[in-house]
Amino acid sequence: MGIGDKPKFDIYIILIYLALLLIGWLTIYSAAQVSQYHGILDMDQLYGKQILWIGLAFLIISFILAMDVKFFERFGSIIYIISLLSLLGLFVFGKELNGAKSWYSLGSMTLQPSEFAKAATALAVAKFLSGINISLKNTKDLLLVGLIIALPALFIIPQPDPGSALVYGAFFFALHREGLSLWYLSLVLVAIGLFLGTLVLGTWWIALIILIAMTVIYLLSQKRRHKKRLPKPRIILFLIISGVCVLYSLSTNYIFNNLLEDRHRNRIDIVLGRVEDNQGVGYNINQSVIAVGSGGFAGKGLLEGTQTQGGFVPEQETDFIFSAIGEEWGFIGASLVIILFMSLCYRLIIMAERQKNQFARIYGYSVAGIFFIHFFVNIGMVLGLLPTVGIPLPFMSYGGSGLWGFTILLFIFVKLDGHRMSYEH
Repeated sequence: MGIGDKPKFDIYIILIYLALLLIGWLTIYSAAQVSQYHGILDMDQLYGKQILWIGLAFLIISFILAMDVKFFERFGSIIYIISLLSLLGLFVFGKELNGAKSWYSLGSMTLQPSEFAKAATALAVAKFLSGINISLKNTKDLLLVGLIIALPALFIIPQPDPGSALVYGAFFFALHREGLSLWYLSLVLVAIGLFLGTLVLGTWWIALIILIAMTVIYLLSQKRRHKKRLPKPRIILFLIISGVCVLYSLSTNYIFNNLLEDRHRNRIDIVLGRVEDNQGVGYNINQSVIAVGSGGFAGKGLLEGTQTQGGFVPEQETDFIFSAIGEEWGFIGASLVIILFMSLCYRLIIMAERQKNQFARIYGYSVAGIFFIHFFVNIGMVLGLLPTVGIPLPFMSYGGSGLWGFTILLFIFVKLDGHRMSYEH
């Protein structure tokens, strides 16, 4: 595409976006009480408000696509700083809802800045990593990009909103594509495994497992050394690693009991099977699983779900919207939604790989990672496989901030991709 040619926006991504919007709105509509229907444009109902949010999302799309394609790279750092300030401002001017001070009150509506911080952070990460002589093999550069990612998460956690902070782990996908070793992800997975394993089995069982595992690894490395004439593995290194793992395991109970809130501890306990509380903290998950399971293969039909129409699943229009899809659309509808999200992430990776510009490629991988974490964690939460952390299903959960934030995140990349042949760094 030469200078002056019209941009070619990816039609597949746009169609997936529209499909998710439609399914989401229909599900929000079906989750309302039948006796409350007064027309789809009734602004007193959630489905009426969602149509307004969708209409404004289309205006946002038009604005993004009309902008200079180089705007996002030039001003990515400024957008990021403004986003950080908006998160900090919540501690002074924020409105508390559902126990979290995560919203600004704007008349009759609220705005959640953490939903927009994801796009801002993606721009900042792409801006930094695409700079001259920046390498993730350089410890200083790695620490700086880690700080860029960590700052918004650190501002979000005390609101408290650990679910939104969790999403920032998605940037590993972009960092790995740019050269970050998988060892870093392995360390995170080992830390999570040790944490959960200690809660389930106890500290001393985990310590024993660690020592046995490290002994086996040491013996295998010795055998491999003899075959390939490699340097002798240092036993002191294995002892240090074992000691660090055991100390971490010993600290798990303190972290769990003193640094996490009661509601988060209870949700983790329920998922791990340490406690059962189907009428208390575990009520949402229990009712959600019942709703999904009752849908069967083809579902009960739109407006026919007994769990959904009876209002048995709290927060069903937002974080638990997938349970309504499972009940009324069944296995077929739930599979369709999962396929759409997987197709979205796959298409985003294809688009990222075809970029001529490093900034656009890094941003594209960041977008793919964020959408993957959101859909994976949200659906896992609804099915009772993961703790309830309170993150929405993109484009489907009710709410203006979430819809607009995800729309901005996606269509900035659609814009960059549409100009990829003429966009120079």
